[in-house]
Amino acid sequence: MATPHIGAEPGQIAPAVLMPGDPKRAEKMAATVLDDARVVSDIRGIKTFTGTHDGQPLSIMASGMGMPSIVLYATELFRFFGVKRIVRVGTAGGLSKAVSVGDVIIATGAHTTSSMNDLRLPGAHFAAVADFTMASAAWAAAKGDGQVKAGVVMTSDHFYFQPPGLGEALVAHGVLGVEMEAAGLYGVAAAEGGAALAVLTVSDHVTVPGRDMTAQERETLFGRALGLAVTAALA
Repeated sequence: MATPHIGAEPGQIAPAVLMPGDPKRAEKMAATVLDDARVVSDIRGIKTFTGTHDGQPLSIMASGMGMPSIVLYATELFRFFGVKRIVRVGTAGGLSKAVSVGDVIIATGAHTTSSMNDLRLPGAHFAAVADFTMASAAWAAAKGDGQVKAGVVMTSDHFYFQPPGLGEALVAHGVLGVEMEAAGLYGVAAAEGGAALAVLTVSDHVTVPGRDMTAQERETLFGRALGLAVTAALA
């Protein structure tokens, strides 16, 4: 049964879903990794592609920007379409000097200043962590690639605003990068009995001046992250 935001029917979405933020990136990913890809939903310009990869069913669907958007779509995928695993394939701003533009972060956990997960565990602070099996599979697939790092990221509601002193505190606590969706996705997965992971390409650096990726590069230079995400999703 279709939902208000996803027009697919039962069985049309695979148990494993890759979720980039950008609908254009979702289309490029589908053309890159899916055999026999078909569009099974196209509501509000968010197309969902389903096909196979090495004979295994796989779907790709954009999440939009920010936690409210990915939480909405992920909830419907887990709750109504039988999805078991979601891997966010996106970008992040580098924070730690341990990462450079072009590196990939396997996000094992996500701090956040958002209240998105605050009500999930009344009286406790929710720990937004990735699925261990998928994170392990992505790390193993990297095979010692020096441009792949595993660690904690910061999920922010803001793209431009950052409270004074927060960046320095995050770096001091070993946070690798900042993005806008992982903590929300990890919260939904925990609540719905699913599994989630974020695999992020560092597109710019907040603390180390240098060349940032262009908008076109953000759409096209996702090969390393995409390969790890596929492996994780189908693990």
